Amino acid sequence: MAATEAAMASSSLSLETDTAPVLESAGTAAATAAISPATAAGATTEDPDTKSAMANKLLSLNGVFAVHKPKGPTSAELLNRLKEKLLAEAGMPLPKCNKRKKQTFKIGHGGTLDSAAKGVLVVGVGRGTKMLTSMLSGTKRYIATGELGKATDTLDSTGKVTEEKPYDKITQEDIEGILQKFTGNIMQVPPLYSALKKDGQRLSTLMKRGEAVEAKPARPVTVYSISLQKFQPPFFTLDVECGGGFYIRSLVSDIGKELSSCANVLELTRTKQGPFTLEDHALPEEKWTIDDIAQALELCSSLLPEETGLKKPKPEEPKEEKEESKEQALSCECVSLNEVKVEENVIQTC
Repeated sequence: MAATEAAMASSSLSLETDTAPVLESAGTAAATAAISPATAAGATTEDPDTKSAMANKLLSLNGVFAVHKPKGPTSAELLNRLKEKLLAEAGMPLPKCNKRKKQTFKIGHGGTLDSAAKGVLVVGVGRGTKMLTSMLSGTKRYIATGELGKATDTLDSTGKVTEEKPYDKITQEDIEGILQKFTGNIMQVPPLYSALKKDGQRLSTLMKRGEAVEAKPARPVTVYSISLQKFQPPFFTLDVECGGGFYIRSLVSDIGKELSSCANVLELTRTKQGPFTLEDHALPEEKWTIDDIAQALELCSSLLPEETGLKKPKPEEPKEEKEESKEQALSCECVSLNEVKVEENVIQTC
């Protein structure tokens, strides 16, 4: 500690975070080496003009792209992780809620994936958040692995087993023979553990509290194609292409019942949403950078129909207003769109 103080005193440096560069002097190397890792993490040698340029580039991002969601986090948690990485790269502080302050940066996702699921998650930034609604009505494709013989309260492997039935007599031909019943325009009862709401609260939240929840009535959904990819009892793998509002967990559960048994989802991967595919368009976390997202937005803009194109940006604000805005904390709006009643499920947070 004494060595640290001596080194810093001899160099006459004032180490600051985020916006101020470390001045070059004969004692700089000694001072940098002597300070604690925590202090070093807060210091930066980056030119403030570079930080300003990155911040401006972040705020100029507009459009829709896709990220690769892993198993574990919820879609909202993943969006927050993405937001924090971008703000950190731009050298901008995390926003604080202030409804009076003009929103300057918007980010949102369209089409929630369960925490146990992985795959394509569509994200909108800037004016692109207004395009997320169209993503919900587009087609989606999933690879789902079901487990015969067990039913759970969540309809997937994360829930409590509520029923067990034999499955040893079920054959591959049996499964293939009933898939036609789940193709086309069909009626489907949504899971109790879902983002659907009752009295303004999600059914999944009410269920976790132990409150009694009635199942929502069956509603029309569309399955464009469904095929059996693999059958190794008790597991079976499906390739499903469907429209908005469709629940794979309900499908797998219904298939189990149709086979005089029961079933739950063991693994679920969304491989496609709208024009975005997991293989070609979904950015892994190591590419969640401002430059990589800018490139992805440029690529993805060619995938979207012309009628969903972004409007021209408003005229630039005067230079003096720009300079003033650099000194202000960034305001941020996060938008989350669920599969139903989109207009009622816009969530604004900071």
